Amino acid sequence: MRDGVMEVSPGRFRETFGRSYEDFVVGHIYEHRPGRTITDTDNVWFTLLTMNTHPAHFDYEFAKKTEFGKPLICSPLTVALMVGMSVSDLSQKAVANLGWDNIKMTKPMFPGDTLYAESEVIEKRESSSRPEQGIVTVKTIGKNQHGEVVCTFNRTMLIWKRGFGPVDD
Repeated sequence: MRDGVMEVSPGRFRETFGRSYEDFVVGHIYEHRPGRTITDTDNVWFTLLTMNTHPAHFDYEFAKKTEFGKPLICSPLTVALMVGMSVSDLSQKAVANLGWDNIKMTKPMFPGDTLYAESEVIEKRESSSRPEQGIVTVKTIGKNQHGEVVCTFNRTMLIWKRGFGPVDD
């Protein structure tokens, strides 16, 4: 047997995912893989889906006149991808996201850039009102293919303790 699976009956295995509250350790850093190359199509679709009409994201002629000289990746797409990249490790066993704080866009992303993310556990405490759950806060950092930090944010989640919740069936 390998890590990441559990035997549900003799010779039958189920993939496991995520972390229970007990698995989080303050100070630990979890690298989220694979990375994700953001295409021009991703960027245009995201801007249309979210009704972000700033032409710097999809009008190449307009973007040529900006200080960047080319289209920018829509910043909420960067944040959304970083969250998505972390779900299977951090929040697959979450009850809820409680919030995002201190979102900072520190360097622009462009079509063709590859995004990588990692999260450090910065706080953990048991829920005072839900004894079967705990609250975990992480700081997530996004980097481009050159290792440059492009985005950071803190995310707080309500996480099931081991043996509770619908994912431990």
